[in-house]
Amino acid sequence: MSERYSRMFGPAALCLLAGLLLLTGCPKKPSQTTTPIEQVKPPVTGTQPGAEAPGIETPSVQEEELAGVGKPIAALKPIYFDYDKSDIRDDMKPVLEENARWLLANASVKAQVEGHCDERGTNDYNLALGSRRAESVKRHLIALGVPASRLSTISYGEERPVCSQSDETCYSRNRRAQFAEAAKAG
Repeated sequence: MSERYSRMFGPAALCLLAGLLLLTGCPKKPSQTTTPIEQVKPPVTGTQPGAEAPGIETPSVQEEELAGVGKPIAALKPIYFDYDKSDIRDDMKPVLEENARWLLANASVKAQVEGHCDERGTNDYNLALGSRRAESVKRHLIALGVPASRLSTISYGEERPVCSQSDETCYSRNRRAQFAEAAKAG
């Protein structure tokens, strides 16, 4: 009896199955979009020695004012960085040396090195990159004779741009480390 049912329902079951497949169709391939290479960021898998973790919390403006931190030091010039880099560019080394001379001549000043990024990349990635930039500047200043006790670092990532256009000229101005007053040296 089973042979009789398989002969009778076998072709019908195949037709039914084929009809269902035609109605539902094949699954669509996911759309593939390309991202320009300059917008692709490697994932943050860890931090370099001396770098802060990606989940850095930045103080609010009120907290900075209460702590006496955040007033820019006009005599110190910003240090600019290449895209996705935290090493000091050759053209920025003389600027960093000039900043070190000023800090050495003004021994009562404590400086906070602020790391900044352009808008490309995730917030976490940019906070980590800003931290690496600030730490790189701090290490160079220490190597030039500025006492480590007078320097601190913070990363603002992409949160405090000086320029808001989405072009390379603007991006290059936002990739920087700049200096703000910290508490006075005692």
